[in-house]
Amino acid sequence: MNDQKHQEIDLSKPPGPNMVRVTFEPEGRTVEFEYGTMPYEHHGKPMSFLDVAENYTIFLDHACGGVCACTTCHIWTKGGTGKISEPEDDELDRLDMAADQQLNSRLGCQAVITGPGTYIVEIPKWNRNYVSEGKSLSLVERK
Repeated sequence: MNDQKHQEIDLSKPPGPNMVRVTFEPEGRTVEFEYGTMPYEHHGKPMSFLDVAENYTIFLDHACGGVCACTTCHIWTKGGTGKISEPEDDELDRLDMAADQQLNSRLGCQAVITGPGTYIVEIPKWNRNYVSEGKSLSLVERK
């Protein structure tokens, strides 16, 4: 675990040199870390948005364990100054089955941060499954 996980991030300033800043919407959770220093949590590809989410305890469903076998980690890349890997054929094939696919759709387990910069991604509200992956049932039980 990284010491930066518990530090406040000044969003009025750009990230420092060699830093990665990722904002997950609609939660508005922003995390920041030095590029190349984040430990791999073995969910999705190293430095994928799923890997970042797992490192910072941000819930991004991944029913298949992050191996590009489902679409539960479907995200929309919304902008930023950083670069993301190009989708490979297996991701594109899987995305064909994703609900509400857009031009900026990616699978969180496959979209890899390839350098320092800022990134903004949205986890679609309809794509959140709070029961899978051992998450709390309390949200479902309140209905």
